[in-house]
Amino acid sequence: MTATDHAVELIHAAARAASDKLATQLVAFDVSEQLAITDAFLIASASNDRQVKSIVDEVEDRLREIGAKPIRREGERDGRWVLIDYGEIVVHVQHEEEREFYALERLWRDCPTITLPDDARPPS
Repeated sequence: MTATDHAVELIHAAARAASDKLATQLVAFDVSEQLAITDAFLIASASNDRQVKSIVDEVEDRLREIGAKPIRREGERDGRWVLIDYGEIVVHVQHEEEREFYALERLWRDCPTITLPDDARPPS
């Protein structure tokens, strides 16, 4: 089983939104084979707490425009790692330090990546 087309559409929209708020190190994984509860993860980094919150707000706004509403949102108070669960996808927005420490890419490295659209890839 692979991520649904709708899940990939949501990942692309979330990645574009995050990129518009200057998120870095965007990567998406198809976790549908390993997890029964979701199809895909998007992971994005931010350089400070305010930027984490800004990215999260933009992702929620953009996905709301296409009819997606989050089931839950965790970590917002601290602004270091915010998780937004949409059921089909989960968006992780992490402060760079948390990203390095928790290294989610290592945990999910065996999962296929989802290619992000060119307009969702910030310059390196």
